Amino acid sequence: MANPLYDTLFGQHHGKHTPFLLLQDGDIITHAAFLKMAAQYAHLLAQLGLKPGDRAAVQIEKSPQALAVYAACAQTGIVFLPLNTAYTADEVTYFVEDSGARILLCDQNNAAGLAPVAKACGAVLETINEDGSGTFSAKAEALPETFDTVTRTEDDLAAFLYTSGTTGRSKGAMLTQGNLLSNARALVSEWQFTAKDVLLHALPIFHTHGLFVASNITLLAGGQMIFLPKFNLDVIIAHLPRATTMMGVPTFYTRLLGDPRFTKELASHMRLFVSGSAPLLAETHIEFEKRTGHKILERYGMTETNMNTSNPYSGERRAGTVGFPLPGIELKITDSKTGATLPQGDIGEIEVRGPNVFKGYWQMPEKTAEELRSDGFFITGDLGQIDSDGYLQIVGRNKDLIISGGYNIYPKEIELLLDQEDGVLESAVIGVPHPDFGESVVGIIVANGSAEPDLAAINANISKSLARFKQPQKLIILPELPRNTMGKVQKKALRDQFGGLFSA
Repeated sequence: MANPLYDTLFGQHHGKHTPFLLLQDGDIITHAAFLKMAAQYAHLLAQLGLKPGDRAAVQIEKSPQALAVYAACAQTGIVFLPLNTAYTADEVTYFVEDSGARILLCDQNNAAGLAPVAKACGAVLETINEDGSGTFSAKAEALPETFDTVTRTEDDLAAFLYTSGTTGRSKGAMLTQGNLLSNARALVSEWQFTAKDVLLHALPIFHTHGLFVASNITLLAGGQMIFLPKFNLDVIIAHLPRATTMMGVPTFYTRLLGDPRFTKELASHMRLFVSGSAPLLAETHIEFEKRTGHKILERYGMTETNMNTSNPYSGERRAGTVGFPLPGIELKITDSKTGATLPQGDIGEIEVRGPNVFKGYWQMPEKTAEELRSDGFFITGDLGQIDSDGYLQIVGRNKDLIISGGYNIYPKEIELLLDQEDGVLESAVIGVPHPDFGESVVGIIVANGSAEPDLAAINANISKSLARFKQPQKLIILPELPRNTMGKVQKKALRDQFGGLFSA
């Protein structure tokens, strides 16, 4: 193929007037109309001087136009760099400077603040707003509706995704066309997507989950997306009867379960609910099945690899696990100090190898060498264990490991016990500095609203199941846990907040 990513995902739909994007207001954008818009955007990118391999930094709200920019980048061979819409101008400055982006697309409301950023970096500044208007879309309207697709290979870069940067500078993960395509193909097969599927899409598209999982799968399978700007409970419930599948973060499912309108009848026609980006509580998994008869399918992925594992579509979807490696992907559990493969059942660092694994970190050869082994295995930084049946359970992040008095403590073990206690909705366990032990265990609890948790009773209960060195020295109740836009608990924020609890 002349351009594997574009031809496989987008090009196959040329001239097809089949529904693609079903919008909240009832409008429908066909595959053909979408590709005409993308071609006009491709012409404009070329007119603005961007060449294959250049980077396009995009910080715009979710819209059909935003998705068309991704298609245009694929067609022109430009590297797509989506940025979280919550990033500040200072944060955007880093990403544009570091990537060497040639264009910065933003909302017109942010243009004044980002104009100096673009100017300092030598990037063109254009706007696309949430409603699709803006300087970029206006300039593209008069351009041709077809574009000669630029020749690329599967080894060429397709996208940069920057890591969240919780432990130092954000790193630009370089993803190739082959990385994205291999993952889309594996997931379409494993989750049995077809052209008959209608995906309820309420995720952001600046992240792997909403862009390279949800959108790429739908494009490859030839299905439709109910393309919503964001998660709104009333809107989700109203549109659910039109869908066959849904992808979300755990918060989506807990909010649905909290609404009496979400019934077994409402979900009866659905064939698949997928959850990811953050761990799904076992009680949510169980309650969802009781309410709807559906077992949520959990999977495991990350910025540098897209998806690595999945619970089976046909077979037991085991709560608290993320299933098995996807076809073509190898996974092992290793000793984080020696790199040696550990016996099945032991807790260690998760390493993966396969066509999904990224090319490396942009302009960070030392960091790439630290995390990407010469044999192709990527050290994920996640801790896990494989049970006797081969299911992978994520225990936590290596950086979240607590070492107290020389003992290794895995927060997940304690969190599972805390989550089972009366009055507890969810918990997060962190290690904070301690003058005697190095670190001490602190449990953060969110109440479920039924009654104020009895901290003394909780301590007494979990002490029956935990060795003394694992038991929290302090339990704290918070109204909610700090999370990022994809629902992941930000333990660094908790460590910063409570780091002085045991200081002298």
